[in-house]
Amino acid sequence: MTIYKILTYPDPFLKTVATPVTEFDEKLKEISDNMIETMYEKSGIGLAAVQIGFGKRLFVMDVTYNKELPESARNPMVIVNPEITESSEEQVNEEGCLSVPEFRAEVKRVGTISLKYQDVEGNEHTMEASGLKSICIQHEMDHLEGKLFIDYLPTLQRNMIRKKLKKRYA
Repeated sequence: MTIYKILTYPDPFLKTVATPVTEFDEKLKEISDNMIETMYEKSGIGLAAVQIGFGKRLFVMDVTYNKELPESARNPMVIVNPEITESSEEQVNEEGCLSVPEFRAEVKRVGTISLKYQDVEGNEHTMEASGLKSICIQHEMDHLEGKLFIDYLPTLQRNMIRKKLKKRYA
């Protein structure tokens, strides 16, 4: 397994709009397996391909992850070419991001979604998601559109975070 370096703001690749996955091959499986291991290594619950410098519509997630639990308790999912088909009312929740380390902020997102997606073999699936699962999916899908959670913040707050991150990682 390879643990990928996670790109952090202000890396310009994080603004990349990902392109659809069209090849469902061993390389895709290997990348997604490595992304899962990277997500766990960094104690995250989601990781988008854009965050590792791979510009495809792919993310991994495990909203039940707890580093205190054994590996057998893990429940990773690989989501390829996701599309939200329905959504409900908005709600506000606190979010963080592996690409924006040490910062958390409240973000408005829809509470429940219907999602159409493919797995690593190209099979189509649908799912309903609410709560943390819905938030994680929307957060990772934003990465696939070149957006970070800080893009939703008021200008003053967003600029303060950007300034601190640029100073820290420049």
